[in-house]
Amino acid sequence: MLETVSHPRSMEFIPQLAEPPARLNVLVVDADAAVRSACVEIAAGLGHTVESTGDLVHARSLLRSRAVDILLVNLPAVTNQGLEMVAEVKLLYPDVSVIAMTASGSVNAAVEAMRCGASDYLTKPFAVDELSTVLERAAQSHVNDAATRQLRERFRVSQGLGAMIGGSAEMEKLYRILSKVAQSAHPVLVLGESGTGKELVARTIHANGPNAQKPFLPVDCGSLVPTLIESELFGYVKGAFTGANRSKEGLLVSAEDGTVFLDEIGELSLDLQSKLLRALQEKEVRPVGATHRVPIKARMVAATNRDLAMMVEKGTFRKDLFYRINVVNLRLPPLRDRREDISLLAAHFLDRIGREYSRKFTLSDDALRTMMRYDWPGNVRELEHAIERACALSSGPVLHLGDLPTQLQQQGLDARRASSAKAEPDGDSAPELKTLAELEREAILEAIRTLHGDKLQAAKLLGIGKTTLYRKLKEYGIADPLRDN
Repeated sequence: MLETVSHPRSMEFIPQLAEPPARLNVLVVDADAAVRSACVEIAAGLGHTVESTGDLVHARSLLRSRAVDILLVNLPAVTNQGLEMVAEVKLLYPDVSVIAMTASGSVNAAVEAMRCGASDYLTKPFAVDELSTVLERAAQSHVNDAATRQLRERFRVSQGLGAMIGGSAEMEKLYRILSKVAQSAHPVLVLGESGTGKELVARTIHANGPNAQKPFLPVDCGSLVPTLIESELFGYVKGAFTGANRSKEGLLVSAEDGTVFLDEIGELSLDLQSKLLRALQEKEVRPVGATHRVPIKARMVAATNRDLAMMVEKGTFRKDLFYRINVVNLRLPPLRDRREDISLLAAHFLDRIGREYSRKFTLSDDALRTMMRYDWPGNVRELEHAIERACALSSGPVLHLGDLPTQLQQQGLDARRASSAKAEPDGDSAPELKTLAELEREAILEAIRTLHGDKLQAAKLLGIGKTTLYRKLKEYGIADPLRDN
């Protein structure tokens, strides 16, 4: 049965960080009618518009047809349907705040819900003031999120790179810093692991600054030999070296009032560090082979995944250059520390790739759960490549676990085995014991089914040779494992 309680708004809501909690649309999903009724009464008492249902299918229908700001969803102890819904909601409706309700002692379920994107949780039975506090916290979060989304809209990057994606606390802090940094001309040092989006941050700073129409010129300090980096940055005159048939302006000069982005600045030699320091201090450069100096006005943004402070201690990076480029530093969090952004990023990449393929892609529940649990050592870049691979290999619009890279497939299979190991036998019946040969047969067939018949990938996943796999299939008398029941 659907229950609805409405309270008219007394004024239009304008999102500002200092505003009091807003009146929002709340959806309560719980099969327990008593709990459901209590949640409706408390939320309505706080002035929210509340709807409720005990059916997950009906809840999905309501989410599609109505604006929902806060979802209160029960996590059944015997199934994963509640967790699946949390992950699904955060993927499809990233702005919805999800509050998970769990039975007493179900700490693991609450932790899993938070990993899947829930913003808060309640343990049953809970008091009136507990639910009121959680709802008020969620309402205040929506006020802050609305202001954050306004900031985020400012960080639209040109050249088809799209927008910075993320609604986690770490990203909100980054947006606020960027809004100030972009308007200044100070050097910026962007720190973070490979794949966290350091160049995207540099482009965002440039694109949202006063000189956005001027050039943005990136230099990969780790991919060029020192002589090439020097000539790229400072330029050279005709005859400066063999092959210099004409003079060339360096990037620090040709950028004019724009931005020069030095990626992996920690790879510069000490000699080049010294020359760069002089250029930054004196606001001029001397092209290779020249006797004159040329003024520069470009802004410097540098990035590295190395520990420059440690390099300074070891004498491999100049202390004075470190202080010169470290006027403002931004540290980008790894993806494993902002898991709530995984579903947002996945949705963004699926949408972009879908437009390229002229198809609509979605993730299966199993694939999304695995992606939420995975640590992503390659960060956002690895996530993007994983989704691109899945879209390329998928035979349909739904991306399954078998479409993901091998390391994610292995994690998914490990999670299934762990879940099976925790399952207890019913009543007094003894657990069914299987021989090693039977377990081996099941593992081989499951791997091939998961990988949609790709025997070569299955052999790699199982850690056996292709010849061994085909010999085993022949022993089982199986021509096509996908048809074997």
